Amino acid sequence: MKLKILMVEDDASVAEMMGMFFKKEGWSQEVAVDGEEAIAKFTKHPDQYDLITLDLNLPKKDGIQVAKEVRAISPTVPIIMLTARDSEADQILGLGVGADDYVSKPFSPLALIARIKALLRRIMIEDNQKLVQASDKPESFDLTTNHVQISKTRREVLFDGQLVDNITPKEFDLLYTMAQKPKQVFSREQLLESVWGYDYFGEERTVDAHIKKLRQKLEKVGANVIQTVWGVGYKFDDSQADK
Repeated sequence: MKLKILMVEDDASVAEMMGMFFKKEGWSQEVAVDGEEAIAKFTKHPDQYDLITLDLNLPKKDGIQVAKEVRAISPTVPIIMLTARDSEADQILGLGVGADDYVSKPFSPLALIARIKALLRRIMIEDNQKLVQASDKPESFDLTTNHVQISKTRREVLFDGQLVDNITPKEFDLLYTMAQKPKQVFSREQLLESVWGYDYFGEERTVDAHIKKLRQKLEKVGANVIQTVWGVGYKFDDSQADK
């Protein structure tokens, strides 16, 4: 697959290094060195880019503001945020404004490429599911538990019949993966491989950040059905959930 990547990065050495690796994959790269240049380039040709890698710490406009403005133009272009920051709060903030994934610096170029490929595979699967959505019966659900109903083709989650709003693709996939096997404990490594499609590269906080956002959305309509198993990972259990 040929890609055109907009790399928003003020470190010339990082951009140059990734440009060489992208070229080996048959991908092309355009670089923006600050937030204002990134917005200018994307606004001018929003359909030209297949993916954006976005540094969080940028001159003129930081990555959070750039992500917000990109999402106002395109709700679908994939964004992978790159940052030296390693706190959960920063990850949640980045994911909350529309980033699809999060990679901490320093990172392996091959690991970043694997993350890009995994993200694009997930998007392709989701697009294929949307193609069959029209034939899906409105009342049908792929998975039903004590309180939760999930439709994969409609990408809908209901808690006791009430729609859970604004679930992102990754949050949906996390919930569906765990809800298929209630009470089974999933490690972060297992969830990374099942949902993101790549092996564990030490980015367990990516899972934690998505779980935290998912819990907040579920708790708006019901009880917390995703439980933390300390030292191991997470499990889905709505057997004791009450609205």
